[in-house]
Amino acid sequence: MISRILSAELAEHAGQRVTIAGWVHRRRQLKSVSFLVVRDRAGLAQAVTGSEAVLPPEESVVAVTGTVAVNPQAPGGHELVSPSIEALAEPGTAPPFDLYRPVVGAGLPTVLDHAPVALRHPLLRAPLEIAAAGVAGFRETLDRLGFTEIHTPKIVGSATESGANVFAIDYFGRPAYLAQSPQFYKQAMVGVFERVYEVGPVFRAEPHDTVRHLAQYTSLDAELGFVRDHRDVMAVLREVVAGMLESVRRRASQALSLLGVRVPEVPAEIPSVHFTEAQRLTSSSEPDLSPGQERWLSEWAEREHGSEFLFVTGYPMSKRPFYTHPDPARPGYSNGFDLLFRGLELVTGGQRLHRYDDYVRALAARGEGTGPYEGYLQAFRYGMPPHGGFALGLERWTARLTGAANVRQVTAFPRDLHRLSP
Repeated sequence: MISRILSAELAEHAGQRVTIAGWVHRRRQLKSVSFLVVRDRAGLAQAVTGSEAVLPPEESVVAVTGTVAVNPQAPGGHELVSPSIEALAEPGTAPPFDLYRPVVGAGLPTVLDHAPVALRHPLLRAPLEIAAAGVAGFRETLDRLGFTEIHTPKIVGSATESGANVFAIDYFGRPAYLAQSPQFYKQAMVGVFERVYEVGPVFRAEPHDTVRHLAQYTSLDAELGFVRDHRDVMAVLREVVAGMLESVRRRASQALSLLGVRVPEVPAEIPSVHFTEAQRLTSSSEPDLSPGQERWLSEWAEREHGSEFLFVTGYPMSKRPFYTHPDPARPGYSNGFDLLFRGLELVTGGQRLHRYDDYVRALAARGEGTGPYEGYLQAFRYGMPPHGGFALGLERWTARLTGAANVRQVTAFPRDLHRLSP
């Protein structure tokens, strides 16, 4: 097995001779002593050697063997003394900006153009660590609640769910499309496992050029059967959000500290307002909420309920997909919801139709037949329980949590209206 230890483990080996390995983060050569700071996946470690030593340039890959000594001024309070340094690889060119500086010395376009090396900077890597911890919490929570992880196709034969906002591709001479959502498949799999979730890419061919939109993002989806209505789905979502944040606290504490992120508390019951009440509060008669109204409602929820989260339920059926279950008491409104977080819609979900005849009627009401949907509707011909689910965009969630002004700041290799590389 690999014999190296990580930078964060030096304290456990005080007085011992050990090997660390990573990238040269910083080198400083003074008159009487030289310092080599090595960066690995756990953080930074310092090696101290004589001034005559020839140190590899920044971003060289090195293995350093030395004796662990206490030094309160060193990263982590320990350092390597009397080291031997082996260069494993040296960079062919200097990075586009200094990765050892505490702030990022480049604008977002430069960072994105040089992402493979730019993301090595601790400040740029930290949001990705937080995102990974959030996904782990998503999986942990749903596993605990009896969900099964599934993996659905990202190449589909029709654009029925998403209309024109899909990417068309040539599939062995036939037209096909990149999936905009796993919605149809996760509903079908409720008939197999009852409770399912998926973490995967989705594709939106929407010509948005904003700080909130990407052409490809990671969607965290869940669907569960035998619900009474959308409120059961909201209860599961509350547990998921709390689990994701707890995982971030536990797994990414160093990244949180580095970015100065304040992790919110999730109330035992997230406050909720019906869409009609949201209209009244914001003095609006529009059939949807504007970004400004979402911000106002979030401020209201924090002021009135002490919550940074707010459910808005009962959106008009005209603004929801055809598979959305209407409110039995008010059929013009849906058993659907959005979850707002810090002024932004973060999650969309709701109860779905589950009877085949209801789908036929819903499609007819929108002037469509069942033909293009036969593969999807097949599950409902054979009996499906009342069910519902939700979808959360990982990049938007991470941006809101970290305070990033642009989702591209928390996306490793963003795809948008203009960017297709690296």
